[in-house]
Amino acid sequence: MSFPTSSLIWVVRAGRRGVFAEDFIAEGFVGIGFEEAGWLDENASDDDIEGAVARGYSTKKKGSRRVSAGQIKRFFREVQAGDPVCTYEPNQRLFVLGTIRSEIERRDGHKLFRSRRVDWTHKVARDQLSAGARNSLGAILTLFRLNEMVSGELARLATPLDEELPAPAPPAGQAAEAEDESSEAILREEVVEKSETFIEDRIARLDWAELQTLVAGLLRAMGYRTRIAAPGPDRGVDVFASPDGLGLQEPRIFVEVKHRPTTTMGSQEIRSFLGGRQPGDRCLYVSTGGFTKDARYEAERSAIPLMLITLPELRNLLVEHYESLDSEARALVPLSRLYWPVD
Repeated sequence: MSFPTSSLIWVVRAGRRGVFAEDFIAEGFVGIGFEEAGWLDENASDDDIEGAVARGYSTKKKGSRRVSAGQIKRFFREVQAGDPVCTYEPNQRLFVLGTIRSEIERRDGHKLFRSRRVDWTHKVARDQLSAGARNSLGAILTLFRLNEMVSGELARLATPLDEELPAPAPPAGQAAEAEDESSEAILREEVVEKSETFIEDRIARLDWAELQTLVAGLLRAMGYRTRIAAPGPDRGVDVFASPDGLGLQEPRIFVEVKHRPTTTMGSQEIRSFLGGRQPGDRCLYVSTGGFTKDARYEAERSAIPLMLITLPELRNLLVEHYESLDSEARALVPLSRLYWPVD
């Protein structure tokens, strides 16, 4: 018996890493938490929901609170009795499918207490799905709706819960393998690109003094001792670095830090920075707004070695030397390691 669906399938995650999947399936429901917001009537207004989330999660960032409030609104208003739904059971690597059978109900005593009853009827093994479908189902939102292609694939492959799953398919042909490899490569590129962008966003949100501290921390991670100029006018270079920290040993590194993401540094700024530099000096100019073509030409023709550092290049340096950063610099842009399978 095929899975009956005439609409797109909802996905409701059973908590982080599917820890409540057994509860969902055994007790016949799906639910969402956000318990710090307290109980809300399904007729609550947008202002009611947003206010409850803001009060309950006051320490979270505004964007995170907005996502949480949006998830509650969708579960209250867009999900309807009769809609198809699925959740992931990680221990058996199964997507379990069913149909929502109730309006919002309060499930006292459960962490995911905003609930709707579900008749679970079908299952699909994760390994049966195409790479594209697996990628779509890997979204991290608590609640989301699948597109037509993935909904159709799940419905087509669905097996009734009381029946054995089909035997594992034989190794895919070359065309299918190539498609899977291509999908995984695209996903990897997307993940890498997003992570790079998010790191740059974090750097861009630093204030000028924090960015200066981060640059000094990177130089220390590379083995130099640093001095940061005191606040105020006529402060000279922003960061000075050398092997001994005194400038008696070469290289003596002079650093200018310009944290103006919407302003591109030109040749005049480069000439002004280089004025007064001596043979043996080395210079870095960090600009989160980048450099003009003329500025790059000015740097190339300079008799004093000068490296121009843009925001993407600063991000690369941060990732490359992160493990060697001291705690002060790490705290400015906290990062965690992500492991990815390789061939």
